Amino acid sequence: MSNLLLLIPIALFLGLLGLGAFLWALKSGQFDDMDGAANRILFDDDENIGVPKQTDPK
Repeated sequence: MSNLLLLIPIALFLGLLGLGAFLWALKSGQFDDMDGAANRILFDDDENIGVPKQTDPK
């Protein structure tokens, strides 16, 4: 029974901490552009970065 007196406030604190983090993320605009990140993977802007061009030895 004494374990519950310790675990219940810890669980409530962690729940409120998670809720606070979620509300902070909402206010800071973390969820504004949901389609941009999903579409960004489709564009290949960095096509040959770091790969040297091969020349034909003729």
